[in-house]
Amino acid sequence: MLILGLNMFHADASAAIVEDGKILFAVAEERLNRHKHYGGFPSLAVKACLDAAGAKITDIAHVAVGQDSDANLARKVQYALQNPAKILNFIKMRQRKQSMRNVRVLLADALDSDARTLKFQEHHLEHHIAHIASSYYCSPWKKAAGFSYDGSGDFVSTMMARCEGNDIHVLDRVLLPHSLGSFYTMICEFIGYKKYGDEGKVMGLAPYGKDKYVEQIQRILALKNGKFQLNLSYFKPLGSNQGMQVLPDGTVRLARHFSDKMEKLFGAPREPYTEITQRDMDLAYAMQYCFEEVFFHLLQELHQRVPDENLALAGGCALNSVANGKVFSRTPFRRTWIQPAAGDEGLAIGAALHTYHAVLKQPRRTQMDHAYLGPEFPESRIESDLKSTGVKYQRFDREPLLDAVSNEMVKGNVVGWFQGRMEWGPRALGNRSIVTHPGLPDMKDVLNARIKHREWYRPFAPAILAEAQHEYFEHDHPSPYMLHVYKIRPEKRSSLCAVNHVDNTGRLQTVTREENALYYDLIETFRKKTGIPVILNTSFNENEPIVCTPKEAIDCFQRTKMDVLAIGPFVARKAGS
Repeated sequence: MLILGLNMFHADASAAIVEDGKILFAVAEERLNRHKHYGGFPSLAVKACLDAAGAKITDIAHVAVGQDSDANLARKVQYALQNPAKILNFIKMRQRKQSMRNVRVLLADALDSDARTLKFQEHHLEHHIAHIASSYYCSPWKKAAGFSYDGSGDFVSTMMARCEGNDIHVLDRVLLPHSLGSFYTMICEFIGYKKYGDEGKVMGLAPYGKDKYVEQIQRILALKNGKFQLNLSYFKPLGSNQGMQVLPDGTVRLARHFSDKMEKLFGAPREPYTEITQRDMDLAYAMQYCFEEVFFHLLQELHQRVPDENLALAGGCALNSVANGKVFSRTPFRRTWIQPAAGDEGLAIGAALHTYHAVLKQPRRTQMDHAYLGPEFPESRIESDLKSTGVKYQRFDREPLLDAVSNEMVKGNVVGWFQGRMEWGPRALGNRSIVTHPGLPDMKDVLNARIKHREWYRPFAPAILAEAQHEYFEHDHPSPYMLHVYKIRPEKRSSLCAVNHVDNTGRLQTVTREENALYYDLIETFRKKTGIPVILNTSFNENEPIVCTPKEAIDCFQRTKMDVLAIGPFVARKAGS
């Protein structure tokens, strides 16, 4: 049985294909059309899913969509009636979403097929249930507490659930306009980060701040009756787009979130790309602090209702790896399973798995034990692309390849590492990565100057052999998808100086041979030469979606000051090197 999961006409459009409960393939549309956070219909992703499964659209038995415009309809109507000026906007938004619901026609058009030949059953699943499903059904657990939170989806920002067997029982929802995601976005916008997806950047700025504005920000975000409530006077009124708009070309644009009251309290908002002041750092600190206080309060409430040690976590805010790393010290939960595509691209997997397990009542037989679900390319394609670009390259067998690449890292050179299937989710996890030495004091500046061109304060990530985690970090809960930040042990900070953030933390990836044998052995080979079981890992891109194809990797290598490209069994170097 083949099930196609979709996230469409929403940020990070994506598709996933599931066969008998096993995820065969999943990809975000942005990786294929190179349009970051693309929010249209994921036609290329659908085609890639079908190709990977060796299937035609007529072979699909079920199509599941991770959104349902009928969900929470009564509360939407109630809000509109309480805000008469919004009724027209509400009707327009409803009409626009209804026009996008004809999945059969959309798929037929994308695949140049006759809609009458498509016999699949169609399922629409509420946004946050799909998020929780994307985590719980991928976990190894038979029961867990489920939690999802983000900006908004189907008029909800936060959901708590009891997950048991095949079922996800919703316990509570936080409805719009109250939203932790919107709170975080509003502060980010105020300090000059106005693009969709910029929130992760500001998370890295927070440790540079002091607690000067915590009390003021607590007036904006407060706990109430076991939940939380925004002081809406600091926000622009909720409009027809719920804070986000998808333009006809698929571009995702944020509406302004903050009101003039923010300016009266904190002064003029920072303009993008201007100097970051101490005020901006202090606001980032207060934002992260207050966000965490509410998050942990909600998890305490959830644990009282679901007294289990397992937490299945998803939603865009679940990408806040700083908060994730503190769950174990601030709540009774002892284990987390976080969907690697915790943001909205993960809805495609969640909707498909929910259809298989909760709707069709099929047993749970598999778990997601790695995130390498995207496209891969044969050696012949890689070599053909290398030849077409005129890059000087050499082919290596496996062990000499690992030896050659690790030697480059030991020397402090920067290596593009392109191997196997592309990662699912926003993090590069060792198949579409840029890797180098984590213990060279100037390496962060080198990467920023020569390749990444990122803000000065943003940290780079350590990838560590799983068995060495406790030796280097103060927590040993695994983080295979780079979704936890932990303290680096004091005696190890100098040897990891290029990945040690200002607060002595690292957003680590724990690597096992079972998950990714080649990447594990690269780190192990580096360890044998340096004594350090860690390498610096950052995404293989330059202000663009992470590279997907060999040609994109070669292009990025050629236009930046990367030293070496290890692509499949080939190692390429710049002319003259």
